[in-house]
Amino acid sequence: MIRSELLQALHRDNPELRAEEVEQVVDIFFEKIAERLAEGGRVELRGFGAFSTRQRESRQGRNPRTGEKVDVPSKRVPYFKPGKEMRKRINDA
Repeated sequence: MIRSELLQALHRDNPELRAEEVEQVVDIFFEKIAERLAEGGRVELRGFGAFSTRQRESRQGRNPRTGEKVDVPSKRVPYFKPGKEMRKRINDA
């Protein structure tokens, strides 16, 4: 599912809301998750899963085009861990 399909589904399930209102809610939802992760925090949605970040250490990489070694700096990357109910729903489907 892509963002536009999500917006359409939410609008279809909530006809009392204008399309612009649905889009605003989705924008706020994702923006708040991104803000919290940028602060180093965690977002937990019971029954769905938890968003957090993980630290990746710096490492020696390789340029695939030239084969030259390059230094890759350490960084934080987003991580999603599905909740128990989500894992059960996926595996029982």
